[in-house]
Amino acid sequence: MPRLKIYTDENVDIRVSTGLRKRGVKVFSTIEKGLIGIPDIEHFKNASDKKAVIFTHDHHFLEIAKVFTKKGKPHWGVIFVQMNKLSVGECIKKLSLYADILSAEEMQDQIEFL
Repeated sequence: MPRLKIYTDENVDIRVSTGLRKRGVKVFSTIEKGLIGIPDIEHFKNASDKKAVIFTHDHHFLEIAKVFTKKGKPHWGVIFVQMNKLSVGECIKKLSLYADILSAEEMQDQIEFL
């Protein structure tokens, strides 16, 4: 069972990606890849190519996921948390737990709220 991979969008503090990597989680950071400003649908496609769940603070990703599901288009999941609801450390802890207990397949087409 492949371990969960996480794709962070541009609204996510870069320290989350750094902290997850230190815990052995495979992370793709929009900021590190220089993909700031591309349309959200492109982020969805990039995450899908990597079979990675999207971690975001942006409500728009929830809407995109719902549209994909309605149209029968698979996606690799979205994990959402309101901005500033959790500290960077709390995000890292909770996302690490997700990565430890869930596979990519288990998050497929799912939306989770931290």
